[in-house]
Amino acid sequence: MLRQIRYFQAVVRLKSFTEAAEECCISQSAVSQQIRALEAELGVQLLLRHNRTFSLTPAGEVFYRKSAVLLADWERLRAETRRAGDVKERLRVGCLNSFGGHEFQLAVALFSARFPDVELAVSHGSHEDLYQALRSGEADVVMNDQRRAFSDEYVNRVLAERKCVVELAERNPLAALSRLSPADLKNTPCIVVASQAQRQSELEYQRDVVGFRGDFIFAASLGEARLMVLQDKGFLLAEEGELPAEYRTAVVQRPLLRGNNQFQRRYCAFWRTDNPNPHAPAFAEILQDQFIAADDKTI
Repeated sequence: MLRQIRYFQAVVRLKSFTEAAEECCISQSAVSQQIRALEAELGVQLLLRHNRTFSLTPAGEVFYRKSAVLLADWERLRAETRRAGDVKERLRVGCLNSFGGHEFQLAVALFSARFPDVELAVSHGSHEDLYQALRSGEADVVMNDQRRAFSDEYVNRVLAERKCVVELAERNPLAALSRLSPADLKNTPCIVVASQAQRQSELEYQRDVVGFRGDFIFAASLGEARLMVLQDKGFLLAEEGELPAEYRTAVVQRPLLRGNNQFQRRYCAFWRTDNPNPHAPAFAEILQDQFIAADDKTI
C-alpha cells in the first residue's frame, strides 16, 4: 500500500496523472490502476474524475493530509532501522566554495529524493581543496572549475561555461562603468574565497590566470566575501547571474573583459576512473541536468 500512497501523493501534488507517472517512472495507466486499487482497499472514493481533470473528495482531502504524515514517519523509521542494522550506502560530494549558483543545491535535493537510501556527505572547498580530496579518495565526485588539462585518471564531465562578472558595491565609482577590465581594477582590492591553506594557490590563479594586479584580501566563504563587497572593501570575481535578493539594492555586477571578450570559467564534475562508488555518475548526471535547465532559462 505504501507504493500506492506514493502514487496518490504524486498525482495530487503535481495535479496531473501524466506528470506523476513520469516522476514515479511508471505508465499513466499503471498510476490510475494503483489509485483505483487504493480506493478499493479503503472502501472510499478519493478522487472525482472530470474527463482530463480531477478533484479531491472530502475523504481524499483527509487521506492526502494524513498519508503525507504517514510517509514522512515511514521514511524516518526506515532510515533509523537501516542505521541500526549498519546498512550504509554513502556518496561524498564536494562543491567549489566560490560558486554562487543554485545548481549544486538542486542536485543534492534531487539525488536525495531519487536515492533516499544513500547518505550524502557534502563538503565545500577551494579548487585545490577539492582536487586533493579526489586524489586522496576523501571525495567521490566534486563540482570544480577547470584549471588543468583533463587527465585520464578522472572522468571529466563538462557542466557549463559561465561568463564572469565583477561584483562591486553600488556606491563604488567603478560601478558607473558598464564593463571592467583587470587594468580598471588595479587599485581596488580583490576579495578571494579560500581556506587558509589554499590562499597562495588562489591568489596565483587570480593574479596569473585572471590578470588582477592589485591587493588581495581573503574570505572563508562566498557569504563572507559578499558582506565585504557590501562594505565596499573590494570587488569579487563571480559568475554572471541573478544576485541573491539581500544584495540587489547595494551590489552591482559588471562584465569582466580580457581583451575584447568576457572572461569565462568552465565548470565540471570530476570523479576518479577507479572509484567503485556507483552513485558518482548518477549524481554528476543530475547535476548536469540542473546546469542545462539553468542555461535554458537564460535563452
